[in-house]
Amino acid sequence: MQPSSVFRVPQSMSGMSAPLLKQVERGVSLLREGRVVAYPTDTLYGLGADFACLPAVQRVLEIKGRPQEMGMPLLLSDFSQLPIVAEGLSEAALLLAERFWPGALTLVVRRSARVPDMVTGGRDTVAVRAPAHPVPIALASGLGRPITGTSANNTGQPPATTAQEVVRQLDKRVDLVIDGGPLPIGLASTIVDATGEPLKVLRLGAISLEALRAAYPGHIEG
Repeated sequence: MQPSSVFRVPQSMSGMSAPLLKQVERGVSLLREGRVVAYPTDTLYGLGADFACLPAVQRVLEIKGRPQEMGMPLLLSDFSQLPIVAEGLSEAALLLAERFWPGALTLVVRRSARVPDMVTGGRDTVAVRAPAHPVPIALASGLGRPITGTSANNTGQPPATTAQEVVRQLDKRVDLVIDGGPLPIGLASTIVDATGEPLKVLRLGAISLEALRAAYPGHIEG
């Protein structure tokens, strides 16, 4: 089922400037058409496409020069979109998502049947996050499902923290670059494998091991 053609402004967009709001509305329209949009997040600029649209996902891989077997993370508007892309969620995964979303926690979970192999690199798991930034929240909310969240740069090059750097690296290969201003250089998200017990920290980032252990009483391998 396709999302409604009527764009309803999410609550996350209520404080946006008029120019940024216009860019986001255009971004939602392009995503619905199977196009690719670069956008700011709480960590860096990302490259977004409708995760369920194979031609769009293929374009993301081609734009970045990223091997298909690497897969890519997905960004959700909020917790409610998690069942679209994940199944068999553990109590630990649900607890951590509730505690740290929106925010810098990426969870590796069992993918649902709706997630294409091209997104996961053929794995039966998918990396998901609900970011703490109004633009990707609004894009995924407006689209009605998650978007790809890989970094908006050429593979092997530094991640972009400004719209100008996205344009410099990717030129006109992207259909729209949403300019959210320069992003503060901060820590990447913490990645946790929540597919089984014990939980495993695959990458430490903005959320510390101590914070994870305080939120989840079970064993977490650092």
